[in-house]
Amino acid sequence: MSEKDLINEEHHSFEEDNKVTKDYGADQIQVLEGLEPVRKRPGMYIGSTGPKGLHHLVYEVVDNAIDEALAGHCQNIYVAIEKDNSITVTDDGRGIPVEIHPKTGKTTLETVLTVLHAGGKFGAGGYKVSGGLHGVGVSVVNALSTEFVAEIKRDGKIYRQEFSKGIACGGIQVVGESDCTGTMIHFMPDAEIFEEVLYKYETLEYRLRELAFLNRGISITLEDKREGQEKSKLFYYTGGIIEFVKYLNKSKDPIHDEIIYFEKKVDTYTVEVAMQYTDVYIENIYSFANNINTIEGGMHLTGFKSALTRAINEYAKKAKFIKDKDDTLTGEDVREGLTAIISVKLEDPQYEGQTKTKLGNPPVRQIVDSVTFETFEAFLEENPQTARIIIDKSLRSQRAREAAKKARELTRRKSVLESTSLPGKLADCSEKDPSKSEIYIVEGDSAGGSAKEGRDRKTQAILPLRGKILNVEKSRLDRILSSDEIRNMITAFGCGIGDEFDESKLRYHKIVIMTDADVDGAHIRTLLLTFMFRYMKQLIEKGFVYIAQPPLYQVRKGQKARYAYNDKELNQYLDEFGRGTSPTIQRYKGLGEMNAEQLWDTTMDPQFRTLLKVTIEDASAADETFTMLMGDKVEPRKNFIQENAKYVKNLDI
Repeated sequence: MSEKDLINEEHHSFEEDNKVTKDYGADQIQVLEGLEPVRKRPGMYIGSTGPKGLHHLVYEVVDNAIDEALAGHCQNIYVAIEKDNSITVTDDGRGIPVEIHPKTGKTTLETVLTVLHAGGKFGAGGYKVSGGLHGVGVSVVNALSTEFVAEIKRDGKIYRQEFSKGIACGGIQVVGESDCTGTMIHFMPDAEIFEEVLYKYETLEYRLRELAFLNRGISITLEDKREGQEKSKLFYYTGGIIEFVKYLNKSKDPIHDEIIYFEKKVDTYTVEVAMQYTDVYIENIYSFANNINTIEGGMHLTGFKSALTRAINEYAKKAKFIKDKDDTLTGEDVREGLTAIISVKLEDPQYEGQTKTKLGNPPVRQIVDSVTFETFEAFLEENPQTARIIIDKSLRSQRAREAAKKARELTRRKSVLESTSLPGKLADCSEKDPSKSEIYIVEGDSAGGSAKEGRDRKTQAILPLRGKILNVEKSRLDRILSSDEIRNMITAFGCGIGDEFDESKLRYHKIVIMTDADVDGAHIRTLLLTFMFRYMKQLIEKGFVYIAQPPLYQVRKGQKARYAYNDKELNQYLDEFGRGTSPTIQRYKGLGEMNAEQLWDTTMDPQFRTLLKVTIEDASAADETFTMLMGDKVEPRKNFIQENAKYVKNLDI
C-alpha cells in the first residue's frame, strides 16, 4: 500500500468515526433565549462557579448601588449575609424604574432583571459614570439564583417582584407605601450552579471597604446574621483614598508624614491620586477605573508611572542630586517603598473583556501623565525636605539594583535544557513539557531523600531547602539574590523574577510547597509564599502554586492502615477499627518520619493526594497580611496572633 493510499484510508477512518448521522439543518441550530446562556455557561459571565464567582454576585448588585451614588442619588448601602447564606443588598438611590418598557412590553424592572444587555449605562443619560457597562450584572445574578426578590421604593409606593432561575414568578405587585426611594435585592445563589454556597465575611469586607475608600462620604454597612458568626461593620471615609493609603500603610513606617494627594477634572475625566513612601523595599500601587480594580493596570497606570519617573529625575537633576553624567533613576528605583492609589472616573471606559482587569482608553494615559507630572513636580518644589527623602531612597534603590543585577546573572541559564546549570540539589524530572511537570519544594534533606526516592521521576522534580529561607519582606533585592536557597528556586523555576518574569520560560506548572505540619513548617511555608507574592506574584495569580497536605496520623491495626489528615478523619478510623481493640496511632511530626512509599501514597500520588491551590482573592488584603506577619512592626503581629490563636489546631510545641 502506498503512502498516499495509507493517508486516504486514515482520513476515511477519521471521517467515519466522527460522522454525524443527522443532516445539518436549521433544527441543529440551538437558540438560547432569555437568561439561558448564563445558566448554560455561568463562567463566561462571573469568571467561575467557585468562591470567586459566588462573591462576584454580591459585587454586581453592590456596583449598581455604587453607580447610583456616583450619579449623586445614593448615600447609604446595606449588605447582609442572611442566616441561610442568602444575600440582601439595600440602597437609598432612585429605585429601578417600574413603568412599562416601550421595547419589551414588560415593566422596566422585569426587563432589567431578565434581559441580557439591558441597563441604564449605554448612553441614554441615566448614568454619566458607572462601573457596570455590559448590562449583564444584575440579570446574571437573577439567572443564577433559585430565589430572587426585588423591592422598589419609588413614586410613593413599594413595588415587589419575585423570580426563580431568571424567570418571573408572576407580575409586579404594589405591597405598600413609602416616602423614600431605593432598591432592595434579595437572592439565594443556586446550589446546583455553585460548588458551595458559603459566603466569606472577610472577602466581602475587603471589597466593601475598598468601595467606601474610593467613594468618600458614602456609607456602606456589612452585617453577618449567621448563627455564631454575628457581626457588623460600617465603612465610611470622609478622606477617601487618603484614608485608603493610610490604611494600607498601617503596618509600615512611612518615611514622610504627609500623604501626597491630588484630584483634577480634565474634560469628562476625573483623576484622583494618593501616595506615600514607606521604608519597605517593594511597591504597592493599586489602580481603579470607575471603582473597578484594574488588577492588570492599563493606560492610567502607565501614565502615572511614566510621569512619576520623569518628575523625580527632572527635580533630582535640577537640585543637583544627580549629575549630568550619572545614570538616571529608573521606574523601579523611584517606586521602591511607594504605596499609591490611582483612581480615574470616565464616561466610556474600555476594558479588556467582561472581567474588566485592564483599562484600554488611550486618552487616559496622556491625561493621567500630564496631571501627575504637573502636580507632583510642584509638590517636590514646594517640599524640598520631603523631596530629598524620596530621592535619597530612590538613589539607595539604584545602588541596590546595580548590585542585584550582578547577583541576578548567577540565576540565569543559557538554556532550560542544560541540566548542568541547574541547582545541584535539584532532582529534576525527565518530562520537558511544563504543563505535565511539577516541582516539590521540600523542607530539609531528610524529607528530600524520601521524596526523591518515592517520586514519579518522569513528572516530579524535588528541590530540598536547607532550613528557613531569607525573609524577603525585610531585605532588598541584592541581598535576596545573594541567598543560595532563593537563587536555587529562581534557577529551577526558570521564569525570572520581578519585571523580568516570563511565564513562557516556567519549567513546572505545579509548584508544590511540601513542609512539615508543625510551627517550623508553617513558618517556612509563609516565608516561601512571601517570596513568591513579592517577586513572582504571577505564579500565584495564574494558579501555579500549591500546598501539599501530608497526613497528621497513621492508624494501624494488624496489616490494615489508614491515614488521617485531621482529627475528624482520625475519629472516623478509630470507630472503623473499633476503639476497644486499641489500634496503634502514629502522629507524624515531620515528613522525614515517613518512608518513601508512605510519602508517595499519602502526599505525592496524583490519584490520592490532597493539594491546596494558593489564590489571591484581594491583592491589597494579601499585601496587608504579609506586611503584618513578616514586617518589622511587632504590635500588628501581636494583635493578629491574639485574634487568631483560637483557630489553631494540631500545634506542636
